Amino acid sequence: MSKTIYLSLLLSFVGSLVQAEPLAPADLKTLLNRIREKRATAPQVQAEFQEEKTMRMMNKPVASSGKVWFQAPNKFRREVRGNSPSVTVSDGQQLWIHYPKFQSVEQYSLGKRSPLDAGIAAITASLNLEGVENTYNITGAKEGNGYVLQLAPRNPSLKKMLQRFTIEFNEALQVERTEMFQANGDRIATKYSNESRAPIEPSTFQFTPPAGTNVSTPLGR
Repeated sequence: MSKTIYLSLLLSFVGSLVQAEPLAPADLKTLLNRIREKRATAPQVQAEFQEEKTMRMMNKPVASSGKVWFQAPNKFRREVRGNSPSVTVSDGQQLWIHYPKFQSVEQYSLGKRSPLDAGIAAITASLNLEGVENTYNITGAKEGNGYVLQLAPRNPSLKKMLQRFTIEFNEALQVERTEMFQANGDRIATKYSNESRAPIEPSTFQFTPPAGTNVSTPLGR
């Protein structure tokens, strides 16, 4: 057996020994408080991401990458690069989705307790854990030097979209990976890197449709 193969088998074996240790309710509460205290000192975050979507209707997963910005409690921006670029921007009241390739923009109003609001809550769950216990049943575990949270939606409207949501944190309590299992069987796995808590320009969460772009309101105003 070559040294390379032997080393690979050894690492695989050692990795299999690293098991998650379930957190007791009191320990889970302590962990959530630690995460909130850390984020309270810098309520904004930006990071690069790589994402893979596995959909029932497609033979191969769809990969994409980009960058996300978030400002507590509900402002965010998400830019997807690649063959199908898009820019999603929300100031907490309006949500814009820009598809540059098709010169089209979709506009949505938020705060109406609609399925759209539930969907946004699911997307930003890992970025904003404030009051998350009211929306999800949460279990946690310590895995290696980090932690894993499993979120199961309480709200019936959210259950129609989301089956469960997994958030993986490193030792510094930074989000490293999330995995969203949708109710229709689709799965979205996202890895984050180069996290920064530096201040974000307010204009990041503002959007004006470019000239010549077709603007639609799929759900009305």
